[in-house]
Amino acid sequence: MARSGRNPDKRVKTAKKRTESSTRWLQRQLNDPYVKQAKAEGYRSRAAYKLIELDEKFGLIRGSKRVVDLGIAPGGWSQVVRKIAPKAAIVGIDLLETEPIEGVTIFQMDFMDDAAPQMLEDALDGPPDLVMSDMAANTVGHKQTDHLRTMALVEAGAWFATETLEKGGAFIAKVLAGGTDAELLNLLKRHFKTVKHAKPPASRKGSSEWYVVAQGFKGRD
Repeated sequence: MARSGRNPDKRVKTAKKRTESSTRWLQRQLNDPYVKQAKAEGYRSRAAYKLIELDEKFGLIRGSKRVVDLGIAPGGWSQVVRKIAPKAAIVGIDLLETEPIEGVTIFQMDFMDDAAPQMLEDALDGPPDLVMSDMAANTVGHKQTDHLRTMALVEAGAWFATETLEKGGAFIAKVLAGGTDAELLNLLKRHFKTVKHAKPPASRKGSSEWYVVAQGFKGRD
């Protein structure tokens, strides 16, 4: 996939009320070829290309019939699924408001709410064959705490996947540097034929995020 090149000369003027860190973030956005590509192709975020690249490597989406998108906002991943598997039923959930996407059922609520898993299941006419999670906890600035909070979400997503997926299905989730914790990795290896870690090119080099990809769900005992 062709990408537009980075323009190293593009600079952002520092506004009086803008912090230095926000200026750096804005400058990085303006010079990011994935941001430009997303705007050109109608995706809501550059994160769409992370899923596209992971799908190119692992073949996750094509042929999917029912998909769950955990942490759907702003909707880029579901847009990708709609494009690659247009007939798939998709349901997503996020604490943040997400603009409607044609063909996608969206719940604005906390996935950790006791009622959320059943709502997601009820929204699909059958078990999902793909559960994907781009969830991350709001950071508090303490590295270990942030890691634990995000991994708790990943683990909840993994348990949801093992309790709902149809046989042969797949689970993909964002994890942080260091990959998947041992306990969670063991859970996935018990339930899936293959479990791999990957960092797609669209994931910024300085970012601590990786993705765990579990394929070939073995089914429930």
